[in-house]
Amino acid sequence: MDSAGLRAVQEPLKDAYRSNPREALVTLRARGQLDEQAVTCSVATGRELAVAGLHPATGGDGSLLCSGDMLLQALVACAGVTLRAVAISLGIQLAGGTVTAEGDLDFRGTLAVSKEAPVGFRSIRLAFQLDTDASEEQVQTLIRLTERYCVVYQTLARPAELSVSAST
Repeated sequence: MDSAGLRAVQEPLKDAYRSNPREALVTLRARGQLDEQAVTCSVATGRELAVAGLHPATGGDGSLLCSGDMLLQALVACAGVTLRAVAISLGIQLAGGTVTAEGDLDFRGTLAVSKEAPVGFRSIRLAFQLDTDASEEQVQTLIRLTERYCVVYQTLARPAELSVSAST
């Protein structure tokens, strides 16, 4: 896709959202099914069923997906798509590249071994290795705008209001 093609797809949406901001409000949903006996949760991804289980550091055997890995994968996917769209919009040519995310966890927290150990990621690092002839200034603009417009990055950087409910 080139800049004109991206603009052709997005401009009608932008116009609609400017004239009626409520049209821009969309609720995304995910649904998981708990296994009757195993410590797993099956999540429909729209393409296939993703079965998440315990990470080996919490007693899993490594055969199932880890939700922490899935969080990092969502960050990589969103950042990669956002970076590509921003590059197209700015006319920055990318011959390719990689996006990586890594995060540090202390599993003592989630296993209730230590109340001082946090539950969740202590830090997450997102990195881009780009194959481009763009100037350093263009690359910095690309990264700054990717951070600004990446939904998953912004949600992690500025957590959303979270609520939990249960029913029987």
